[in-house]
Amino acid sequence: MSELFHECGVAAIYFLKGQGSSDLFNDFEPDDAASLIPRMLSDMQNRGQLSAGLTSYMEGRGQLLDTHKEIGTVSEVFRYSHTAKHKSLMQKYAGNAAIGHVRYATCGRDDHSYAQPFERHDLVKSEWFSFAFNGQLANYNELSDELTRDGRHHLARQSDTEVIMHEISRHNSGNGHFALLDMMSKISQRLDGAYSLAYINACGDMLIARDPLGIKPMCVARRGPLIAAASESVALVNLGFNHREIISLKPGHAMTIVDGEVRTERFANSPRHAHCFFEWIYFANVASHLDGRSVYMARTRLGAALAEQEKKQPLFNIDADTIVVPVPDSSRAAADGMAYGLGLPCREGLIRNRASGRTFIEKNQEQRIQQVKLKYTPLPEVMRGKKVILVEDSIVRSTTLQILLKRVYDDGEAAEVHVRVACPPIVAPCFYGIDMSTMDELFAPAMMSEGIMTQSVEQAMATKLGCDSLRYLPVSAIADAIELPQAELCQACITGDYPTPGGTKMYQIALEHRGKGTTRAFDLPNCRPANEPSQTNKMAVEDSKASANIAAAHKS
Repeated sequence: MSELFHECGVAAIYFLKGQGSSDLFNDFEPDDAASLIPRMLSDMQNRGQLSAGLTSYMEGRGQLLDTHKEIGTVSEVFRYSHTAKHKSLMQKYAGNAAIGHVRYATCGRDDHSYAQPFERHDLVKSEWFSFAFNGQLANYNELSDELTRDGRHHLARQSDTEVIMHEISRHNSGNGHFALLDMMSKISQRLDGAYSLAYINACGDMLIARDPLGIKPMCVARRGPLIAAASESVALVNLGFNHREIISLKPGHAMTIVDGEVRTERFANSPRHAHCFFEWIYFANVASHLDGRSVYMARTRLGAALAEQEKKQPLFNIDADTIVVPVPDSSRAAADGMAYGLGLPCREGLIRNRASGRTFIEKNQEQRIQQVKLKYTPLPEVMRGKKVILVEDSIVRSTTLQILLKRVYDDGEAAEVHVRVACPPIVAPCFYGIDMSTMDELFAPAMMSEGIMTQSVEQAMATKLGCDSLRYLPVSAIADAIELPQAELCQACITGDYPTPGGTKMYQIALEHRGKGTTRAFDLPNCRPANEPSQTNKMAVEDSKASANIAAAHKS
């Protein structure tokens, strides 16, 4: 799963002036609210490590809205290592309301202008706004073509965030002090895909919204005059809110704060729910609760399901020399659940180097492979001569896992390695905000010639990966672990069944272009000329070459 990355995380904070004081912080002043955004973003750093930023609102300030954003981690962007610089930043961007964002993307990675929030200046206060967005639009092409067709509009960046900014601007233009809920209702009718967003304007009005299907998470909390929202509940818990105060915003609903009045209302019909299951099995912080479901417990139940599989149909002889080892960090809960179910020890055979850097934004395959080698240190004193059950979250492109397996054998001195995956095989791209947008880059589809997973297919996969055996979970295990009906989950990447027309259309285009190298149509959003191969396709080509080299090295 170190090959798979989310787009971003969103945060918002609002202190209602004149409505009492907050008991969450000592010596807390209303205009200190914006200083809480970096803390919240730090708790969601798992959702994006490429850039970070905030926009604050301060009544009476020349810049009613002011934005600070840079390329880098939260600690880098907000100067955590330099107390005086951090304090100066927080003073400059002080305000009683603010929104924040952490980002990961495969495009525009070194471009400051792609960092969020996106702020749009205007002389009219209600039309001067900033917003932060988590998700992806499956109908990006249609919207961008429509916007630019008349020659009057221009997209400076080829990203769906800018498309949403134009949609908001078009609605706001000339409308005076419009209703935020009406704005959200109107633009949502044009958006196909996944989104949660935080919006603030120069009047001091704020809106927190979640897409009608609830694909992306959004949690909100309130205590007295302090209101907070974040993509994950852990960011709110660590501010001091308790679990009873934190709720998940319902799909198709928005919280608005206008003239000191807080309201939560529906802006769009929600005929069904389609929560992204990957939030529970990988993306979300293990301490978070999303839609009332614990991330930790869901992952533990996935591990228990792996144990039940092993009991019913063992693929090797489990004995006193067998141990369970997680691939750090997010596999730990699943590994614990599997080990407990089998009565085996769960050992830390792989130590993650926290200072190894961000392997997913390295510019070429050679650098990525080198970074993977530095990221984990196998412990031979734990794995030497053992039968290792290596628990992994998922297999997307497989290159990282192949490198890791070679190290477990060579450096960890394991006698056998049996990979158990706490997820079904990834068989289709994601068009809703996860970094896997082409068929050719995925490991499983090429191995599943008839689209069916069998024991012989799993063994062929194990041979290609370079391990003794491999087993995935079935699709049914996901809903059981999360404790939500399958009909309320988006499982498109493991079933090929997309919850929106745009996603279905993109999947058909992806299938048509399978094996043809690259296509502009289904690698969205992107930031390259139409004739330039996408970053993900470049990686796919490099990965296929690397896979062959790794397999050859392992056999030798």
